[in-house]
Amino acid sequence: MANINKTKTPQQIQYDQLEKKHEIKRPLLKNCIRAFFIGGLICVIGQAVTYFYIYFFNFTEQTAGNPTVATMVFFAMLLTGFGMYDKLGQFSGAGSAVPVTGFGNAVISAAIEHQTEGYVLGVGGNIFKLAGSVIVFGVFSAFVVALIKTILFNGGDCNVKGLTNVGICQSSGYFFNRGCWRPI
Repeated sequence: MANINKTKTPQQIQYDQLEKKHEIKRPLLKNCIRAFFIGGLICVIGQAVTYFYIYFFNFTEQTAGNPTVATMVFFAMLLTGFGMYDKLGQFSGAGSAVPVTGFGNAVISAAIEHQTEGYVLGVGGNIFKLAGSVIVFGVFSAFVVALIKTILFNGGDCNVKGLTNVGICQSSGYFFNRGCWRPI
C-alpha cells in the first residue's frame, strides 16, 4: 500500500499548479438559481396538470395526485425520447432530476441506451437499471408504513361497549382503548 502522506515531486507540484490554472470555475450561485427555477417550473406544470384532472375529470385534490404523477412521468419519457429532456437537464442540473420527472428520464434513458441489444434482453433487461432501486425502496417503505399503520390503528377488536376512553390523542382524533386505537 502506498504512503498517502509522501511529499510531492516537483513535477507533481508543477502539474497541480497547471491544473488549478486551467480548471473551469463553476458558477455555483447561477447553477442553484437555474435549478430552483426549472424545478419550480416543472412543479408549476405538475400543479396545472393536477388542476386539469380536478376540473375536467372531477377528481378531488386527494385523488388527482396519482394521474398527475403518471402524466408527468409520461411527459418526461416523451421529452427524453425526443432528446429534449437531456438538454433541459444540462441547463438546469438537479432542477430537472429531483422532481418525479427525473425518475421517468432515468427509466427511459436506460431503455434507449440498450435498445440495440433487442427488446427483451436490451430494453427489458436494462430499463430499470437506474430506477430499480428507487422502486424497490419505495415499495418496501410503503409496506413498512402500511404495516405500522395496521398495527397501530387496526390492532384488535375493540367493540366493547361501556368503556371510557383511555389515552386520547386530540391531534389525530384517536383514542387508545383496550389495546387498539379507534376514532373518537
